[in-house]
Amino acid sequence: MKVLLTEQIRAADAYTIAHEPVASIDLMERAARACAEWLSEHFPTSIRFQIFCGMGNNGGDGLAIARLLLQRGYAFKCHVIAYRSEYSPDCATNLSRLKSAGIDVQMIQQKDDLHTPSADEVLIDAVLGTGIHRPADGLIADYIEWINSLPNTCIAIDLPSGMPADGPAEGFRHVRAHFTLTFENYKLNLLLPQTGKDAGKVYVLPIGLDRAFWDAADTPYHTLDDTAIQQIYRPRQPFTHKGSYGHAVLICGSKGKMGAAVLATGACLRSGAGLTTICVPPEGYAILQTTHPEALCTILDPVSNLSETLGNAERYRAVGIGPGLSTSSLSLHMLQQTLDWYRRPMVLDADALNLIAQHPQLLHKVPPHSLLTPHPREFERLFGPTANDQERLGLLRHKAQERQLIIILKDHHSCIALPDGNCYFNTTGNPGMATGGSGDVLTGLLVGLLAQGYMPHETALLGVYLHGLAGDIAAAQLSEEALLAGDITAFIGKAFQTIRSQIPPHRRYFR
Repeated sequence: MKVLLTEQIRAADAYTIAHEPVASIDLMERAARACAEWLSEHFPTSIRFQIFCGMGNNGGDGLAIARLLLQRGYAFKCHVIAYRSEYSPDCATNLSRLKSAGIDVQMIQQKDDLHTPSADEVLIDAVLGTGIHRPADGLIADYIEWINSLPNTCIAIDLPSGMPADGPAEGFRHVRAHFTLTFENYKLNLLLPQTGKDAGKVYVLPIGLDRAFWDAADTPYHTLDDTAIQQIYRPRQPFTHKGSYGHAVLICGSKGKMGAAVLATGACLRSGAGLTTICVPPEGYAILQTTHPEALCTILDPVSNLSETLGNAERYRAVGIGPGLSTSSLSLHMLQQTLDWYRRPMVLDADALNLIAQHPQLLHKVPPHSLLTPHPREFERLFGPTANDQERLGLLRHKAQERQLIIILKDHHSCIALPDGNCYFNTTGNPGMATGGSGDVLTGLLVGLLAQGYMPHETALLGVYLHGLAGDIAAAQLSEEALLAGDITAFIGKAFQTIRSQIPPHRRYFR
């Protein structure tokens, strides 16, 4: 799904109004109806709402939501934050409709007009949307400070009030919501950590904007969705054998860090790779042979080179290096050898990235279209600090294009930057995956997919999505708090089943 920027969203609204055609007030009604339906699905009619509306179109959404909730039998109080002298035309229309339904709308003229709600009331924030260009001040700033001081559940409409849709957010005070109901597509700042953390759980509600405009819109930003993944995933075929699914190599592990090697190996095996060979130091040999008898295992020899240890590099479809490797001189030697020995796209993670950060000249030897999987701190070590999320996103895109690499910046919504400048934000995964070893599982999964013949960019998109989906399934079974990295591996099979089940039966074979 494309992620459009503010001006494009405004243009999409205008295009839909002109070409469907549909009146702007009716398009607003669609948005309000989508929100009212979501609210009625998630809250019983015994819940009481307090709805806070602005004087622009976001406020119009809120006023229309109030009227639709009234029709569904909900009790609520509705307030307008009177921060300017005039309403937008559609907001004024919805205010009139609500008053005609017999609802008394309270005008909030000053901070003292804001009264503490009861503890069980749910707050709906519909004061400001995507149209803001400067930090909130005056009465709106007072409202934001007040609502953020409350313990009540808060639901933001389209965006938390005060949050810019896609620009830098320094100096912008905004509502901290538990849920955000956004229209048609994610807004960029809902996907970035500095602002996204204050949006709570985000739900994207379709409101029927014109698909022709959407399809033609030019944007480098996208979210991974089921449709995109179904186009990438290749079901196993009859009359195949282990050689059909590639030979993967993982170079990993060191004293005290063999767990990372075990986790990466397990994920590589679960990915469907035909053969998996693990290169480990002598102290890890017995561990790997015992934990994963399905894998081939060889010992890293500081004297021999990789061509002697592993043979011709052409035998292998994919190589991954880094999990648990350490940054010792031996590990540096192995990384240098790997970059000389294997000249096709590979996967680099963890200590392989830390070694490259310490020895920047090695980055020039990384084969084009290789997959790098840094977390934010590793990214900073590799490419330097940035002032904010937008600057870091720009640097991420720049480095992926400049180096012709695929860089997976791991976060709540991991961002996959491709060499063509496109960026894909993942929408699977959960906070339970913020645990040691989760990244090692991702590395093994990526190496295994690459070995099966997926293109590097397909490997990145499918692998990150699968990793998050397996984590979601695991968390649903075990809880986020109790989730271990090994649990992600254990549910990779369920993640594959989920994707496969979404593909029509006639497309599950001979693709």
